[in-house]
Amino acid sequence: MSRVGKKPIVLPQGVAVDVSADFISVKGPLGMLQFAAHPAVGVEVADDGTVLCKPAPGVAQADALSGTLRAVVANMVTGVSRGFERKLNLIGVGYRAQAQGDTLNLTLGFSHPIAYKLPAGITATTATQTEIVIKGVDRQLVGQVAAEVRAYRPPEPYKGKGVRYVDEVVVIKETKKKK
Repeated sequence: MSRVGKKPIVLPQGVAVDVSADFISVKGPLGMLQFAAHPAVGVEVADDGTVLCKPAPGVAQADALSGTLRAVVANMVTGVSRGFERKLNLIGVGYRAQAQGDTLNLTLGFSHPIAYKLPAGITATTATQTEIVIKGVDRQLVGQVAAEVRAYRPPEPYKGKGVRYVDEVVVIKETKKKK
């Protein structure tokens, strides 16, 4: 059995998990998330404030699915209680970002500005013109939005210009030398 799937999920104060036949829904102070339950994994909410994911007997992929479902539910619990965030840095002359409501305006050295529309449940703030903080309750969606913003101008290997994650290390290549 999956070692991850065996661990119970401890529910923090103010978080409630509701398990139905088709969906697992998690409600907390920051919002509500739903996930489609797999029939090969049973989810039980114990009286002591923990959630257990148990594989169904006789299903080949049930062990692996129990670990995956446990990780997804744990991320949902963390999201509705604390939330998730990704930080991006813009490195390059003239690279700027500005958050206006549900739109992120980017100037990344193209001939036109980029207006990125944020999906529902995601907020972006810009403390300075070169820092972007993307926040939300859904871990997958926060990471997807950060990856889409980064994809407009990924860091290039010679000067390091582009959009990069705060903790990302870009290895700078040496340029070709004349003989």
